[in-house]
Parts: sequence; C-alpha cells; structure tokens
Amino acid sequence: MTSTAAAPIRVALVDDYDVVLMGVARMFDRYRNRVLVVEIDANQSLHDAADIVLYDSFAQPESDHDEIAVLVDNPRARQVVVYTWNFHPDLIESARRMGARGYLSKTLAARDLVAALEAVHAGEVVVSEPPRRARTAIGLDWPGRGEGLSDREAEILALITQGKTNAEVAALTFLSPNTIKSYIRATYRKIGVDSRTQAVLWGVAHGFMPDHHRIDHWRGGP
Repeated sequence: MTSTAAAPIRVALVDDYDVVLMGVARMFDRYRNRVLVVEIDANQSLHDAADIVLYDSFAQPESDHDEIAVLVDNPRARQVVVYTWNFHPDLIESARRMGARGYLSKTLAARDLVAALEAVHAGEVVVSEPPRRARTAIGLDWPGRGEGLSDREAEILALITQGKTNAEVAALTFLSPNTIKSYIRATYRKIGVDSRTQAVLWGVAHGFMPDHHRIDHWRGGP
C-alpha cells in the first residue's frame, strides 16, 4: 500500500450524518494531491463519478448491507469501500459478498487510510486488521462528541433517536443486549437524562436525526 496515483483519486463519502462525513473530508485535506473528495452525500444517491465510494458505517444498519449493494450497482461508482470499526466476521463477509473492495478500520491514521484507498484503486482488495482496542482516528467527528460521547455511544444514541429498540440496536451493531444496556446507561449519565423519551428528545435537539442533503465540490473539488 505504498504506491501513489498519478492523479488524485476521486472519492465520494456516504453516510446519513453530515458531521461524520465532514470529519472524514477534513482528514483528507492534507492529502489533496492523492485523494480528492468530489461529493459528500447524506442520501446515498451518488451524483458525481467517483473512483471510490467510502461508505461510513456510523449509525448505519451494519447487519443489512443492502445500501452497499445499491452503491456497488451505481454506474458512477468504480469501487465501494466500507469504513468502520466493527469487524465482526459476518459483517466483513457480507460486505465482500455485496461487492465491497475494501473494509477499512476507523482506527487507521489518515496516511494509512489514504494508502489503503490507493491500493483499492490499483485493483487490490483491502481488509484492515481488526483493531486491538477501541480508539478513533484523529480528525473524525460525530454528533455528541462535544458533550463527551464516544463514537459508539453516539452511534447507539442515534439509533435510539431513530426509534430502534434495544434488541434492534443489538442486532444492527452485532453487540450483545447487555452491552447495549451498558452503553445506554453511560450515555444517559453523560447527557443528563433518566429515560428513553428524554434521550430521544435530547438526540433530536442535538443533531442525532439523519441529515437529508448532499454537498457538492468539497473545497474546490471537481
């Protein structure tokens, strides 16, 4: 993963949350000679031609990869790469079966993420090593970060705000119901609420509902 492309790789970013995608886009700014963000899409309806679509898994239905299949079938997308920190073997197998050419960890440093995308662009299939411990790459962002929520706590709160039950959240994230309960208790303490209803209201007021628009031409992209 050391080769560089002759021209910047055109990358489209896909997720339902603008704040998440803007953080990823900022990570790439130092590498604009190698990776150029051509579109930030909060609806998955890719408009610009892209060498790689980077599908961020934040608060997405990780156990249902229909979204990946839709992106793979999009003629404007040359390759599709999943960007996540959930490395359950079934999720990796599902993404590969749907046609994803990369399954990359959010713990990758920006330079390593860029190198991995270059490898995918060159024709390789790249699957990151599972992270040894939970940590987040510098530069990423998510709703609730300013209030002290970890990315996983924020993701679970986002799913709750979308109306998911604990059982559904557990199934979607490949975590146990007890683990989900632990995350929820920790989240409630951090945001100062005592009930699910209060948590949902807090989530709606603090950007935990999905966004529904797209951003063209990130900082002068084509």
